[in-house]
Amino acid sequence: MEANQNEESECTLIIRAAHDAMDVLNGKWKIPIIAVLCFSKKRYSDLLKEIKGISGKMLSKELKDMELNQLLKRTVLETQPITVEYELTEHGIKLKDSIKQLAVWGTAYRKEIIKE
Repeated sequence: MEANQNEESECTLIIRAAHDAMDVLNGKWKIPIIAVLCFSKKRYSDLLKEIKGISGKMLSKELKDMELNQLLKRTVLETQPITVEYELTEHGIKLKDSIKQLAVWGTAYRKEIIKE
């Protein structure tokens, strides 16, 4: 009986942690933004070009939310005109391997289920 309780307790902790992650990464755009920033820091206009289908308003909202959750850092450069760059924080970089694993799974899914 005790082993079963330990399994349930571990399962509860995993589910809670997964819910926490989903709360931070919710929506359609956060994972693509993180994926783009895994390669290098980007300006706002670069992110708009690379993430197909996102509107400027939605990108701004998502960037603010991700900055609040300490996934990325916003740096204002003293250029003329002013340039703003975005890059992953140390906390955000920790998602890089998870994003790669999602991509591996997605590629396999396309091959097996969608037949692409």
